[in-house]
Amino acid sequence: MIARALRWLAAGRGKTTRRFRPEAWGGIVQLDRPSALVYLDRARARALGWDGGARWNGEAAFPGRLSAPLEAHLQLTNRCEAGCSGCYTSATAAGLPHEQDLEAWRASIDALAAAGVFHLALGGGESALLPWLGDVAAYAREKGLVPNLTTSGLYDEATLARLVAIADRFGQINVSIDGVGATYAKVRGFDGFPRADRALAALREKTRDVGINAVLTRASFDDLPALFRYAKARKLSQLELLRYKPSGRGRREYDAQRMTDTQAARLLPTVLALSLRHRLRVRLDCSLVPFIAHHRPSPRLLQWLSIYGCAGGDHLVGAKADGRLTACSFAPPEAGAPVRDLAAYWDTPGAFAAFRGWPAAEQPCQSCEYLPLCRGGCKVVSLHVLGRLDAPDPECPRVVAHGYTADGGPKKVRPSLPVIAS
Repeated sequence: MIARALRWLAAGRGKTTRRFRPEAWGGIVQLDRPSALVYLDRARARALGWDGGARWNGEAAFPGRLSAPLEAHLQLTNRCEAGCSGCYTSATAAGLPHEQDLEAWRASIDALAAAGVFHLALGGGESALLPWLGDVAAYAREKGLVPNLTTSGLYDEATLARLVAIADRFGQINVSIDGVGATYAKVRGFDGFPRADRALAALREKTRDVGINAVLTRASFDDLPALFRYAKARKLSQLELLRYKPSGRGRREYDAQRMTDTQAARLLPTVLALSLRHRLRVRLDCSLVPFIAHHRPSPRLLQWLSIYGCAGGDHLVGAKADGRLTACSFAPPEAGAPVRDLAAYWDTPGAFAAFRGWPAAEQPCQSCEYLPLCRGGCKVVSLHVLGRLDAPDPECPRVVAHGYTADGGPKKVRPSLPVIAS
């Protein structure tokens, strides 16, 4: 479909592209039909009528780095009334002081658009509670960005009706459902499945671009067959599987909730079998790449499929509810860097240092053929378990077999740290 869209573009047929962003090596095209980002070398970009201008005429400041992230994950609020035990932001019904308002988020979107960002992932807390959520989505569209939304569905009928009314302003809407029925309660700490299911069904009636975000835990992993059957029955467009992160209240629950080493090693064959059986489009978040590499697929195949590990400070950035810039949604804020200053901060020496420093990784990562793709695994897990963002991912099967510890002693899981408001 992508090849056909590019042929149509070359022939001047239809609206197939929204934006072109030049890079030192060529550029990135944002397609509307199909919805995709396509990397082009200079020759193909020229053949399709684009010129890289100054970016092609000079030397890139950092040749191996994109000129800007592809997407930004915006935590529009830390307000949420659900009280999930593993909430990655420690969200509360009151939210946090000094959260950005609509005008501040518009200014942030202006900065992201000017930098060349393509996609926004809007979340919270629960951003559906914001009366101006639709205005944020509409403004992003005006600026050429595609706004996507993650929502819990755990709110009243009036809030759901308001969200359904603006559903067509988003590119993709995913409802967070970590398991079906009783499994949901095991992960969240309460039975919210009926409300989440109600929201998903209502949104699916309004738009076909609705899916599920599911956090993988030791309870939800074994219930994946039921989740796939449920997603198929609801005729969803996407099932995105996420790794449980030790962030926010999730730090308290991490040791009890994270997948076992055996489950992590079984992830790839389990997901492949279920996706083929149910013919569902499945996405795995970047922190799961160490478990994919465990099965030793061809690195060239992974690269061709654009499967890569930690993308923080590179392909993506995040922003807290008060506008502080982060390398990803789960990472600590970058010191003194608001998201509206992304363009100036992006090429600052030391920016996102722990996330961009993966080429200098220690053993066993340094000798691993998958390091350029995996990038050392999940930095947030490393920080929680080993106390360092730049340590090898302690749950990677290769790292487990190696017996890595930051201090050279027997490997053990660090006790959960106190919760710090995000």
